[in-house]
Amino acid sequence: MKKTTIQITQNTLERLKNFKKYERQSYDDVLNYIFSEVEEEVLTDLEIKEIQQGLEDIKRGRVYSIEEVAKELEITLIKCTK
Repeated sequence: MKKTTIQITQNTLERLKNFKKYERQSYDDVLNYIFSEVEEEVLTDLEIKEIQQGLEDIKRGRVYSIEEVAKELEITLIKCTK
């Protein structure tokens, strides 16, 4: 495998270290893990279409309150206090 050197700041290095799953894990492995996580977050055309449909439903008032949903699902809502 061909290797190269890249320049990163000390701050970036510290951030990379936080992603290590074990002490001797290579930074190549860490970066590839990060890349795979980012690539998985790309939305598909179907997901984008469903999000757009949801936004259109909201604009047109086709929504249900949390109380209506809870009643339909027969669950009890609990009020949280800070």
